Formats: sequence, structure tokens, C-alpha cells
Amino acid sequence: MTVPEIDVDELYTHHQAGAAVVDVREPDEYAEAHVPGALLIPLGEVPERLAELPESRPLYLICRSGARSARAGEFLAGQGYEVVNVAGGTLAWIDAGFPVE
Repeated sequence: MTVPEIDVDELYTHHQAGAAVVDVREPDEYAEAHVPGALLIPLGEVPERLAELPESRPLYLICRSGARSARAGEFLAGQGYEVVNVAGGTLAWIDAGFPVE
């Protein structure tokens, strides 16, 4: 299943408009720096935490560089969620100078 992908500039625009961002990295990675307001659900926990995800709007998935979020996106798309992978991940977000928590 192909998951649509955007870059961090596009994510920034969606984020400013209140997009649902889901970070699928591990808690220690998330603690170092993450997109403000991103929901942390590590990749290995995604299947058992579906109830925490909004179903009525797209989910913007992010990880360190884009690989784990792509895998999460394939799984979630198969479950009926509308998903978008963020190419370059948190590293690209930080490199672009966007805010982090």
C-alpha cells in the first residue's frame, strides 16, 4: 500500500492549521525533541493504541527520518485511517528551523 508523503515545509503549514501529528519514535527520542503537540505512539505500540488516534481527520506520521513512520502509515492505511508520511522526519523538521518541544 502506498502512503502519501509530504516534506516538512508542508507539514509546518498543516501543523499551523491544527493537524494531528503522530510521532512513532521511542520515548527517549521523543523526549530529546519533537514537533510541538505531537502524540507519541511508538511504532511497536501502534496496533494496540488505535483507540487514541482521531479517525475523522488525516494523521501526519513522523519519526526520525521517515522510515518508521512509513511502516506505521502502511499499517494504519490498512486499518482505514487517512495517513500522510513526513519525508525526512524530525531530523528534517529540526534542520528546517521549525519549533520543537
